[in-house]
Amino acid sequence: MTRGICLRRQLFFKGNYVCVEIEYSCVRYGINRTMFYGRVAKELNNVKYRKVPKNGDKLSILGYGTMRFPAKNGRIIEQKAIAQLRGAIDRGLNYIDTAYPYHAGASEVLIGKALKDGYREKVKIATKLPPWSVKKAEDMEMILNDQLNKLQVDCIDYYLLHALNDVNWKRLLEFGVFDFLEEQKKKGKIINIGFSFHGDKDTFKEIIDAYDWVFCMIQYNFLDENYQAGRGGLEYAYDKDIAVMVMEPLRGGTLANGIPEKIQAKYDKAQIKRSPAEWALRWIWNHKEVTLLLSGMTEDAHIDENLKIASEVEKDSMAKGELKTIDEVKKMYEDMKKVPCTSCRYCIPCPFGVDIPRCFELFNAKNTMRVSKAKKFYWFQLGGITSKKAYASLCRDCGVCVPKCPQNIDIPKELFMVSKEMEGFTMKIAVFGANIFFAFQRKLAIWRKRK
Repeated sequence: MTRGICLRRQLFFKGNYVCVEIEYSCVRYGINRTMFYGRVAKELNNVKYRKVPKNGDKLSILGYGTMRFPAKNGRIIEQKAIAQLRGAIDRGLNYIDTAYPYHAGASEVLIGKALKDGYREKVKIATKLPPWSVKKAEDMEMILNDQLNKLQVDCIDYYLLHALNDVNWKRLLEFGVFDFLEEQKKKGKIINIGFSFHGDKDTFKEIIDAYDWVFCMIQYNFLDENYQAGRGGLEYAYDKDIAVMVMEPLRGGTLANGIPEKIQAKYDKAQIKRSPAEWALRWIWNHKEVTLLLSGMTEDAHIDENLKIASEVEKDSMAKGELKTIDEVKKMYEDMKKVPCTSCRYCIPCPFGVDIPRCFELFNAKNTMRVSKAKKFYWFQLGGITSKKAYASLCRDCGVCVPKCPQNIDIPKELFMVSKEMEGFTMKIAVFGANIFFAFQRKLAIWRKRK
C-alpha cells in the first residue's frame, strides 16, 4: 500500500488524469477509495496558510480564480474543470473565488457541481455582487438568492461588492448596500463582507474607512505596485486588520507567457533559476500584508507549478539579489512602454471624463506586452459597461491636462492614437452586447425568483 501511495504521488504531479489511475487501482485491489484519496491528499497537503485577522480563518495562500475555467466554444469543459478544482482542493487549496458574470453566469453553477461529495466542507466560497446589475434596492437580495441557488449552498463565506470605483461605490450607497449586507448577515446568507476594487487610491481609502470590512481584493503585481490601490492601499488595509486578497498576480498571464527576449535573458542570468511566473508569484507572497493571491488556472501544469510554489514560499523570504532582479525586470518593462505614462494621475480629472492613465495603461499592455485581452478590458472598464464612459475619444483637445504631465506627454495626441486603435465600431458592438447580456441576466434572476 505504501509503495502504491508513493507511485501515485509521483503521478499526481503530472496532472489530474491520475485520478483515473487511482479509481482503477482502488477497484482492482479492493482499496477503500475515500481513505485512499485522503492519504494521498494528506501527503501532498503542504500548501502554506495565512490567517484572516478579524475571524481567524486559515486560508491557503493560493486561491482558485474561476474566471478562466478550461472552455471550448465558449462553454466550460465541465469534467476537466471539476477534476482540476477537486484536485487542487485535495492538495490543500481552500479558497475559491467566483462572480455573477464569470463565464456568462456559468462559473457559479460549475462550482456548485464541483463542491458536491463532501468538497463544500473543505473550502471557503467567495462571490460578488455586481453593482451594474443593481437597478433598485430589491435587486441586491434577488441576485444574492440567485447566486445561492446556482452555488447550491445556504450561505456564502466571503461576499464582495464587485469592482468598486467612485461611480459604483456611490451607486451602491444610494441603494442602502450596508443595510442589505447587515440584514443578509443576520439571516446567515453571508458570513464575511468585503469588496474588490478597480479605482483610485483616494476612493480606496474612503471605502476602507466606511465600514468594518473583513477583507478586500486589489489588483497587485510588480508592475502595478503604484496602480489603483497599489502598495499604499495594501499597507493601509493591513494596518486596519483587513485581509487582502490579490487578483491579477500575473497581469492576465502577461508576466508568465510571451516574455520579451531581453527580459527572459535577465531572468536567465539570475543565480536562482525560476520561471517568470514563479518570480512574479513569489514577489507577491513575499509581502506580509498579502493574505492570498488568486490564480485562474486552466492547465494542469499551471496548477502543479502554483501549488508547488505555494508549498515553499514564506513571507519576507526573498533576498536582496532576488528583489533586485525583479526591480530590473520592472524597469525594462517600463522602458518598453509605447506611451511613457507613469500613472501619477496628475492629469485627471479630465473635464470630459476621460480616464487618461487607464487608457494609456491598456494601450501599452496591448502594444508593448502583447496582452491579447487588453481591448476587452478597455471596452468593459472604459466603454460604459461596468462603470461610466471614460474612453479616449471623449477627449476634446482642450489641453488642460498637458501642462500637468511630469513626463511632458502630448496627451491629446496620444489619446487620439489610443482611440484609433482601441475603439471603433467593434467596441460599440461589444458594449451593446454586454449591456444586453447583463440586462438578460437580471431578468433571468427575476424569472428564477418567481419560479
